[in-house]
Amino acid sequence: MFQVDHIGIAVKSLAAAKEIYQKLGLDMSPEETVEQEEVRVVMVPVGETRLELLEPTADDSVIARFLAKRGEGLHHLCLRVPDLTATVEALKRDGVRLVSDEIKIGAGGHRYIFIHAASAGGVLLELVEEH
Repeated sequence: MFQVDHIGIAVKSLAAAKEIYQKLGLDMSPEETVEQEEVRVVMVPVGETRLELLEPTADDSVIARFLAKRGEGLHHLCLRVPDLTATVEALKRDGVRLVSDEIKIGAGGHRYIFIHAASAGGVLLELVEEH
């Protein structure tokens, strides 16, 4: 069954972005760096899902370019799927545009892939496999 895993939020500074969630009394994960995506990440559990705060670690990273173009805010929606490999194969057969054809390993060791916003009604969708 598909579920919302997290909502990705691009931020200029994790330290500044974390303040509001700390003031609300929410817990958060330790900071983690995802080298291949050139981001530092903090997860903020909220009910059945999480907010993923994303800070760029390089001026030419995807998140840095997003921030330069659109500013801070919603970056992507992530759905948890039971079998990522089978889901990706089906999407490819159906001609869905993916950001990359390769399933990658991200924060927390999760396997993930992105569906291009052009194939998802203007929303960047990340798919992550259930643990």
